[in-house]
Amino acid sequence: MDFGAHGGNKRVFQRLGGGGGPSTADTKQKVCYHWRAGKCNRHPCPFLHRELPPPPPAAVNGAATKRFSGGSTWGRVGNNNNSSSNHRVIRKTDKVCSYWIQGNCVYGDKCKFLHCWSLGDGFRLLTQLEGHQTVVSGIALPSGSDKLYTGSKDETVRVWDCASGQCMGVINLGGEVGCMINEGPWIFVGIPNVVKAWNTQTNTDLSLTGPVGHVYALAVAYSTLLANILGLLVDGAILAWKFNAATNGFEPAASLKGHNFAVVSLVVGANRLYSGSMDNSIRVWNLENLQCIQTLTEHTSVVMSLLCWEQFLLSCSLDQTIKVWVATESGNLEVTYTHKEEHGVLTLCGMPDSESKPVLLSSCNDNSVRFYDLPSFSERGKIFAKKEIRSIQLGPGGLFFTGDGTGQVKVWQWCKEPTATS
Repeated sequence: MDFGAHGGNKRVFQRLGGGGGPSTADTKQKVCYHWRAGKCNRHPCPFLHRELPPPPPAAVNGAATKRFSGGSTWGRVGNNNNSSSNHRVIRKTDKVCSYWIQGNCVYGDKCKFLHCWSLGDGFRLLTQLEGHQTVVSGIALPSGSDKLYTGSKDETVRVWDCASGQCMGVINLGGEVGCMINEGPWIFVGIPNVVKAWNTQTNTDLSLTGPVGHVYALAVAYSTLLANILGLLVDGAILAWKFNAATNGFEPAASLKGHNFAVVSLVVGANRLYSGSMDNSIRVWNLENLQCIQTLTEHTSVVMSLLCWEQFLLSCSLDQTIKVWVATESGNLEVTYTHKEEHGVLTLCGMPDSESKPVLLSSCNDNSVRFYDLPSFSERGKIFAKKEIRSIQLGPGGLFFTGDGTGQVKVWQWCKEPTATS
């Protein structure tokens, strides 16, 4: 799996230049209709393969978006997310051909369904890693290591060589992997009734006791490991361990209680811990005293994933929405923008593209991942899978990884977008 080298042609297109805005000549050009449909095959294409920027908020009567602290305008101006706006790059009806997946589609290029695993420019599939038998529930790439680690509900963690893509080993854990994260050289794996901790540099192997039942979310803050517990009682408790340098181990520190049902997502940002739960709420915890300081109740279903981006908190739910939260002058979080999806949202991941522009990846329970430019939420691409994608992990050099319900792990890479020459 040579992440750095990959051949293959790529669409050549003309894009709007960076800086203060498009020139007069650029604004007179049209966006390619076939590119919007993901089917342009002209090299080069005389039309734009990039959306024209929206008008400034001051030029829109009754602007549909509101401007908040930090100078970000969320959502494309004039797009209410309830119509099939022609601003969208990807059509909502796109579907991968089931016969192509099986290798026996007889229509070839004339098939009305997709014969590819992605749509959109700027990223490409490098390779696929086969081995897990069921859902990939965690992906970790510890710092200083040339190995990729993937955990699955098939009760194993697989170790992959980043240069060759070969599986170097299989660790049998005797329980389903509910989640897996890395912090520096450490890897933390949640399995029933225990959290395993491995240091990939020192080969330290520790077991963090205390959980009762499955562990489905983990987060690290300072020297404290915060892990939520999903047990038979489903009491919504969050356990905390502190690292003891003297013993080179983790010791129980606290139990955070407040959620009525199990916690399924955790994220740390700005000296706060945010927890999303099956009780449809998000709780905000002060990391200095581990006290809950606010409860957010705007979601109407399970809060599946949380993401901190600059001073904003993003949350997604099975209620088919992504909500953007920002702190008011009082310090409390309020919803500044709600993005509606056609399906329940499973996980969020934020990353920079090849031009260092922020992109949000939104995995939905229709077996797809949608790519959105932030903060406009303009859709720019889509990834498809045979089953739901539960894990997305960033890597170096523009790499990112996805793991789906079939056990397949795909390696993707952001790539420079070439411009057409005159």
